[in-house]
Amino acid sequence: MSSDSTKTAARFSSQIYASRLAKAAEYAGEAGVAALLITPGPDLQYLVGSKASSFERLICLVVPADGTTPSVVVPRLELAALADSAVDELGLTVADWVDGVSPYDIVAKALPAGAATAVDDAMPALHLLPLADTLGRTPILATDVLRRLRMLKDDAEIEALRRAGQAIDRVHGRMAEFLTVGRTEAAVAADIAAAIVEEGHTEAAFIIVGSGPHGADPHHEVSERIIEAGDVVVIDIGGPVAPGYNSDSTRTYVLGEPSSEVAAHYAVLERAQQAAVDAVKPGVTAESIDAAARDILVAEGLGEVFLHRTGHGIGLSVHEEPYIVSGNDIELAERMAFSIEPGIYFRGQWGARIEDIVVVTADGCESVNLRPHGLTVLPVG
Repeated sequence: MSSDSTKTAARFSSQIYASRLAKAAEYAGEAGVAALLITPGPDLQYLVGSKASSFERLICLVVPADGTTPSVVVPRLELAALADSAVDELGLTVADWVDGVSPYDIVAKALPAGAATAVDDAMPALHLLPLADTLGRTPILATDVLRRLRMLKDDAEIEALRRAGQAIDRVHGRMAEFLTVGRTEAAVAADIAAAIVEEGHTEAAFIIVGSGPHGADPHHEVSERIIEAGDVVVIDIGGPVAPGYNSDSTRTYVLGEPSSEVAAHYAVLERAQQAAVDAVKPGVTAESIDAAARDILVAEGLGEVFLHRTGHGIGLSVHEEPYIVSGNDIELAERMAFSIEPGIYFRGQWGARIEDIVVVTADGCESVNLRPHGLTVLPVG
């Protein structure tokens, strides 16, 4: 089932990571900090391609703002966690340590005395507090520096998002195999999970099968509810495609012909989603994209049943910046990637959502999801 087009290496080339590290150092200097301290999580994966996990022993990438060679502080028994990363190819200094040695002292020695440092959002308090004690000052968050880096996707990231979009489109294209009357949501989800991997993902990160009244809960997952004729079913699915970039796509299905009310409300939702897509271009604000969808729903009396923001950024994390929401006045820029997913939710009755991932281009946007947006009618027999 899977396509060779979705298969790629576990990480990017060392040249890509070298460029990212150089920009990280530059941006850290502009932010007035001497170094970035990055622990396992999406930021570490972004900078050096490491998927190491965080445990009670500190793993920390130290990126000096002055452009000197970054170093990685790692427990000796976790050296294998760096094996699939670009650390060796990049020539980074590896400072390994054993139990009984303070890794926080090792980090401190890699920094100028009294220097201001910034840590990633994922650093556990288990490490942040002793690190602050050792440094004699509390680090600030590196959120602004890392957001500036990760919001603008490079060519390799955009291509990875395209592959992810194509892979999840193929899963939606198979929905008639799975979504039938008489099956439980859980059984449908199990088949979808298998298909997500078959079509090129490394795993299924999330699956929502919201049938009938469950579709009115935007974050419903699955249950033992039996799907019935006439049900409107929200299918929101996604997962990572190597080297870790995520798909996220929602389509809405109906078992048998929809009622006139469902069809009419869904037509408004489809128009709202398309209006938001059409509004995307560099220089407009994130909140204006939210308004493009929301204003149509409000005008048609559906504003109160649109319960969430219009979208979220995506990449190594399923949800990351920029967030497409009222109050976010950040200006969109070429190479930003995010979802556009307005929904309508009638409590106790049914719900619907349409979601595409788009990448901002020079004069608009490219959608990486190409499945039809209409309410897909599936047979009942």
